[in-house]
Amino acid sequence: MAGETVAPVRPMRVDAQRNYDRIVAVACEAFSEHGVHTSLDDIAKRAGVGAGTLYRHFPNRECLLAAALVESRQALDETAEELLVRDDAGAALDDWLIELARHLSSYDGLPDSVAEAVNDLTSPLTAPCSMMKSATARLLDRAQAAGAVRVDVLPDDLFVFASSLAWAANKSGYTRDDLRRVLSLFTAGLR
Repeated sequence: MAGETVAPVRPMRVDAQRNYDRIVAVACEAFSEHGVHTSLDDIAKRAGVGAGTLYRHFPNRECLLAAALVESRQALDETAEELLVRDDAGAALDDWLIELARHLSSYDGLPDSVAEAVNDLTSPLTAPCSMMKSATARLLDRAQAAGAVRVDVLPDDLFVFASSLAWAANKSGYTRDDLRRVLSLFTAGLR
């Protein structure tokens, strides 16, 4: 509405920020150890806060998961920017798909959460997914312009493929070398 003002966001109190940071750190550990479906109450207990404090900061699991992925997502964004200036656009796209699959397999169950978020615009994971899909599209466009990838390949195709690789890595214990081998088989069809 015209004339409507938005109240500035107030910074968190020091103790609230400390609780927030502790919850995220413990969540990262717990998600690494037990996957994304680990008990939120256990995370609160390990962080030394009550369940109410956890839910005040993170109303649902996806909010906590999105916060836990911030650092690795920032590194992924930096990787995308580096790959966008690499001379070999096809190899850059291949490396991106491996890094994207690695990121999406950070925690057991993460590929499933991402797959659900892609179709749910209200999910806290939607914005990070959109950023990853955008980077995928830019790298694909560059590879297609260089003639390294067929023109009928869509960014969503590659995002689904990277998610599938991540799911396989979670379920089968695929190593980075295994992922690269499967990627080579897939990209042969893209060329």
